[in-house]
Amino acid sequence: MTETTNAKNKKNNKPVKKIFLLILLIVVLFFGKNYYDKGFTAIDSENLKEIDVEIPLGSNPSNIASILKEKGLIRNEIPFKIAIRNRAAGEKLKAGKYILNTGMDIYDIIDELTKGGVNEKVISFTIPEGYEIRQMAEKLAKEGIVEKERFLELTSDKKYFEDKHPILKELEEGQGLEGVLFPSTYEIYIGASEEDIIDKMISKFEEVFEGDVKPNMDKYDLNFNEAITLASIIEREAKRDDERELISAVFHNRLKEGMYLQSCATVQYALGERKEALSEQDTRIQSDYNTYIHGGLPPAPIASPGKKSLIAAVSPASVDYLYFRTKEDGTGAHTFSRTYDEHLKANPNK
Repeated sequence: MTETTNAKNKKNNKPVKKIFLLILLIVVLFFGKNYYDKGFTAIDSENLKEIDVEIPLGSNPSNIASILKEKGLIRNEIPFKIAIRNRAAGEKLKAGKYILNTGMDIYDIIDELTKGGVNEKVISFTIPEGYEIRQMAEKLAKEGIVEKERFLELTSDKKYFEDKHPILKELEEGQGLEGVLFPSTYEIYIGASEEDIIDKMISKFEEVFEGDVKPNMDKYDLNFNEAITLASIIEREAKRDDERELISAVFHNRLKEGMYLQSCATVQYALGERKEALSEQDTRIQSDYNTYIHGGLPPAPIASPGKKSLIAAVSPASVDYLYFRTKEDGTGAHTFSRTYDEHLKANPNK
């Protein structure tokens, strides 16, 4: 009799437990949403308090969120990061000194940080896509930003930076930094060291590589060095964004077929100059970078690829082209061919 009664009581308690759990879930969601929504609002709109904030060079959204939280300008770091994604402002936030206040909500703060702080000590420089390290050194030295020989020395071997950037350990021993100094526009403090500048450029490369390249590398059996090397060749060969994935496909297809890449850009790198037209003698230069006489990819990158070329290296177009040549019509466009006969017929000079 007792066992039957207990069984009935347990059975009767089940709906009560379900209702209790449902109420608990509703309460948790209600307060959770309020907490989340409040995270986007100003700390104190009625009693404004101005707060000096300095955003150091090289700060990413996580670093900035931590600074703002510590300064008492935001309640929680997560809403700030979400707001940055909503505004696509991750690459627009600028280093500098700011005067913010507790009456600013998260979006007000983001707007202010994208304008740039009051800091006369900050200057900017731009590295174009496809630049080699030697070109970077010459440009930055000419602008009075680096000492050329020091810059070249530090970029000649990954060992100087691989402790801070473990991704560089995937390169060969003694390999330089060609290909991993991301081409972009940077803000630096006047007097920033060569080490600071190089570190900033590697950090930017890592950000792009980890987000847009690494997830697709395994699809094409490319290691870290090979992916960047292929991207650097694409960068030097492509003149138009709409052709990067096509050019990538040509090189992927030639690698699969065991064909020489025969990239003029690799020969130019071996020559140390960018000639408009290569002679037959040029294509016979004895260099590991000459893909007219050596199979596979060169041993290392030949330039600094931009984001679009990095992505193209691991997302080639689904085509069976094996050749391409410039149309020589001033548009930078190429004609793509499947056979050598088609390639010869596509010669604009015939």
